[in-house]
Amino acid sequence: MLRPKHPIMPQPTGLVTPQTLTTIQPTNITPGTPAPPPIPNPPASTRPVVQLTPGTAIALVGGGTAVVLVVGAVLVSMLLAVAVTGVSVAVCAVVLRSLLASDTKRR
Repeated sequence: MLRPKHPIMPQPTGLVTPQTLTTIQPTNITPGTPAPPPIPNPPASTRPVVQLTPGTAIALVGGGTAVVLVVGAVLVSMLLAVAVTGVSVAVCAVVLRSLLASDTKRR
């Protein structure tokens, strides 16, 4: 019903000869060619320079400290969640083992 159609490979018409290589002619290098002119420096930026006042420095330190504390709290809470999950799985395994062992002893 569904038959794939394969392309038919045509037969070669004759021998294929590789193209002849062309000879490479050496070029003359003339000494003393002038160097390209140096690239001029870009113009000075017109943006204002950021001035750190004592108030902004304190704000930056306070913001950095807050970020470090929040990230640390999140990481510690994730570690604590993993530890609690591991302990609960271990307790479940001990209880199941105990139940299965007592069931086999009764028989």
